[in-house]
Amino acid sequence: MSWAARHSAALARHRLYGTGTTGTLVARGTGLDVTPLRSGPLGGDQQIGALITRGEIDLLVFYDPLAAHPHGDDVRALIRLAVLDNTPLALNEATADAALAGLSLN
Repeated sequence: MSWAARHSAALARHRLYGTGTTGTLVARGTGLDVTPLRSGPLGGDQQIGALITRGEIDLLVFYDPLAAHPHGDDVRALIRLAVLDNTPLALNEATADAALAGLSLN
């Protein structure tokens, strides 16, 4: 939430997708238009994967280091897909900052 709020002006220039609770919290907390997907463990991770394979994702930001993910296999599959498709993947705020700055230059 805090990262999205700090970068809301830059993020507003992009189409945003969010799974379940995260997408809802980002939309409500920042006022950004976030296309809602299913909750991660209920298919949202696979929905993002499908968007990646169709070339509709320019940057995947996945940051939740303190939460245990009951859908860890889905998360690992999503990360693997982003790597194989050469989609920029940010797993921490520093990388997300750099990747978003690069997108903003285009």
